[in-house]
Amino acid sequence: MNIILLSGGSGKRLWPLSNDIRSKQFIKIFKREDGSYESMIQRVYRQIKQLDEEGTVLIATSKPQVSTIHNQLGEDISISVEPCRRDTFPAIVLANAFLADMMHIDPEEPVVICPVDPYVEEDYFQALKGLAEQADKGEANLVLMGIEPTYPSEKYGYIIPESPEQTAMVRTFREKPDADTAKEYIARGALWNGGVFACKLKYILDKAREMIGFQNYNDLLARYDTLPGISFDYAVAEKEERIQVRRFAGKWKDLGTWNTLTEAMEEPVVGKGILNAACRGVNIVNETDIPVLAMGLRDVVISASAEGILVSDKEQSSYIKPFVDTFEQQVMFAEKSWGSFRLMDMETEALTIKVTLNPGHSMNYHSHRNRDEVWVVIWGEGRTVVDGASRRVRAGDVILMPAGCRHTVIAETELKMIEVQIGENIEVQDKQKFVLDEREQHLSQ
Repeated sequence: MNIILLSGGSGKRLWPLSNDIRSKQFIKIFKREDGSYESMIQRVYRQIKQLDEEGTVLIATSKPQVSTIHNQLGEDISISVEPCRRDTFPAIVLANAFLADMMHIDPEEPVVICPVDPYVEEDYFQALKGLAEQADKGEANLVLMGIEPTYPSEKYGYIIPESPEQTAMVRTFREKPDADTAKEYIARGALWNGGVFACKLKYILDKAREMIGFQNYNDLLARYDTLPGISFDYAVAEKEERIQVRRFAGKWKDLGTWNTLTEAMEEPVVGKGILNAACRGVNIVNETDIPVLAMGLRDVVISASAEGILVSDKEQSSYIKPFVDTFEQQVMFAEKSWGSFRLMDMETEALTIKVTLNPGHSMNYHSHRNRDEVWVVIWGEGRTVVDGASRRVRAGDVILMPAGCRHTVIAETELKMIEVQIGENIEVQDKQKFVLDEREQHLSQ
């Protein structure tokens, strides 16, 4: 099976655990059998590989999410990266061109395209396999997944099929309705449109060449910023005459708000938190080292991170976005391909950051023009290279790096450091990258 997972969007509806870099699919709240936690993207990827170990999985995303994806899924994962955000139609076309030209998938093969962040079980992935098989038959150009509604939702678009059969032709689409209109749609046999569909790879490539014209993946990538921002539904699906829908009645949840996310949590508290016996329907998600105590509350979500603290009635939590839009705040936590960092303190001319490097990973070899830096190793072992001079480091060691010097750190075990940046002009953009020469590479080993 060939699957494209769409990973996009910002995370403002799940503030304070998410931000423009760390979207909802990267929040680790689902408990594994070993007691650790995994994110939505890790969970979905694991479920796909359990069903089809040899299947081709490509993640379509934007630049800010690439490091987090590598951090959570490893360096070997295939990623199609949008140079800039353009909506789902350009992103899907770019990913399909990547499959054809860079991964050499036969254009006659079917491909399944779906969001990366639904909360689903094994039957969903069996249904994806059924979509691919149906698309391979060629009875229709597009085969959509229609999700059996469990209530008259105002959050989803609707697909109205021609008949109540398992696989049917699509009569029409309807936009997100109000609750009363949604009831009418459901009475007519309408299904939720979850943005999941399958088709032959060549179908999307041919459609895209008709609409925007391009030669291959590299050509499309080079002029991506000139493409119109338009959704796949508007550009293709709603204009396609040969289109089918397959019903899916299994578990499917769009965990887009705190209200729906907490419904999928296997335990009421993640992180340091305590609920007294008088609490009912309360969830705590705490990423800080400060304990949270809740007493006598009803239907409340409490979430704490370096970004802030949320205390909200669960129903009201769906309306968080306009308030978060008013915040002007530096990103306090982010995952990188090599590990993660958390901003601990911020002064006018100094930043204090906790850095965690994964075993075997390293930062870029780089320098800063306008700031000095100090590393204090607090856990683990590794090696630093500062202006070509290599040294082994472990807990308790201090490394000084004046402005202009080239430096990197290589983790042999998990390595944790406190990084202090000092200078009159501390900016993210003040960073020049270099490549270690052969002598420096030898020293760093």
